Amino acid sequence: MNQFSPGRRQFLRWLADGSAAAAVWRLRGAVAAGVLAAPATALGHDGRHRKTIPGTDETISAIGMGTYITFNVGPDEGARDRLADVLRTFFAMGGGMIDSSPMYGTAEAVLGDLLERIGETGSAFSATKVWTRSTGEGREQVDASLDLWGITRFDLMQIHNLVNWEAHLDTLRDRREAGDIRYLGVTTSHGRRHDALERIMRDEPIDFVQFTYNIVDREAEQRLLPLARERGIAVIANRPFQRGNLFDRVNGKALPDWAEDYGIENWAQYFLKFITSHDAVTCAIPATSQVEHMRENMGALRGPVPDAAARQRMLEELERF
Repeated sequence: MNQFSPGRRQFLRWLADGSAAAAVWRLRGAVAAGVLAAPATALGHDGRHRKTIPGTDETISAIGMGTYITFNVGPDEGARDRLADVLRTFFAMGGGMIDSSPMYGTAEAVLGDLLERIGETGSAFSATKVWTRSTGEGREQVDASLDLWGITRFDLMQIHNLVNWEAHLDTLRDRREAGDIRYLGVTTSHGRRHDALERIMRDEPIDFVQFTYNIVDREAEQRLLPLARERGIAVIANRPFQRGNLFDRVNGKALPDWAEDYGIENWAQYFLKFITSHDAVTCAIPATSQVEHMRENMGALRGPVPDAAARQRMLEELERF
């Protein structure tokens, strides 16, 4: 059994320091009525786990990639070269969703440069955010992000941490109608503002939500995940490793012998498989700037999916540490 590498723990501790979407919403009533099943894990033609976007027949990789801190490297060419290798590995191992934000410094500009450089973006699912209290600046951010990424349409545009969400939601609906956005959503993190997010999920026709969910931070299991299943809303899980704290917790600990029954070879896959095995979760978005860590993360796309009994066993195992 592989054990956690101290280098990875230290690295993650440093980090801690259009129209198709309209059709999606028309199917939401059927989801709520129980006519349609909750998002399911399916195997792609390459044997990797994919999740269905609720109300559609579109699937995306169950493991995506966040860019907070890791892609905020400015003009540093050496760092960009290393990130290009990370991105190539991500796509080669079945990755899809790349999540960013104007909040993340130079991350969007770096992404645009690297996507053009590697020239392998056919499987990319582009996701970014609007992050400003100004409604006018929100409109400008959409255009700026399109330019920075070097694309003509976003797969997903989200409202970052619910900032000015009512006005920005109108903007995103307009841009979806214009064909600049396929899906729209809202985000929060740190376990904050769940009450507000729940109201939006109940009252607004959104396609995606993003919030913190991992093997320790499981408050979302009480209301948000069941509501997402009921309403047919796709879920992106952020902070899957609790910003490195989970690796601190298992430092020096061997995986349980039974983990190999689920194709789990390291603790990163253990944590990620717990998240993505929840039937209401569509995608988890770990961040890394290391090729080795990307390979570990993407390995969670293979092997059996833990069932309810296995998930409980995973929880009980972690409670021992």
